[in-house]
This record gives sequence, C-alpha cells and structure tokens, in this order.
Amino acid sequence: MDIDMNTESKVVPTQMQRLSWQCRRGLYELDVLFQYYLEHQFALASATEQDQFASLLQQQDDQLQAWLLEGAEPDPALSVIVTTLRQTRVTGT
Repeated sequence: MDIDMNTESKVVPTQMQRLSWQCRRGLYELDVLFQYYLEHQFALASATEQDQFASLLQQQDDQLQAWLLEGAEPDPALSVIVTTLRQTRVTGT
C-alpha cells in the first residue's frame, strides 16, 4: 500500500482513518501498540516504514502476536517495522 505523502511528510486524513480502523485487532495489546505507533510515530516514519506498517496490518492476529509479543522471527519483508514496534514504549495510555 503506497501512502500519498507531500514534501512535508503529512498523511492524508482518510488514509489515517483507514489505518486507525485497521489497528483495531482482537488482542488489546496489539490495539494499544498499533494505535500508539500510528498517533505518535507514523507521520515521522519513512515511506518504506509506512508501507510496511500498512502491510503489517494485513496480517493475522496470531502471526502479529508471535512477531511482536513473543519475539518470533518476522517475515523479512516486514522486519524493519516489526523491530520498530518491538522497541516502541507506549506511554500515557
């Protein structure tokens, strides 16, 4: 999924709404992690990382749980975003 970005790296509001909806998962821990990343880090991320985040949201919850919460080796195509999310410290929730 290509995210339309202008030179100031701003994301189109409808794309943010779609991503926010996709952040809602069957596991609370994933909901919190994804929503926090979207609100606090996504707009600052590279286009590649943004594309990986959008692709990551297409994965099944059990796979996401294994990669992000249990430390399983991620799909190589998603390794950058998985590493970033593993290092994300959610605050203020």
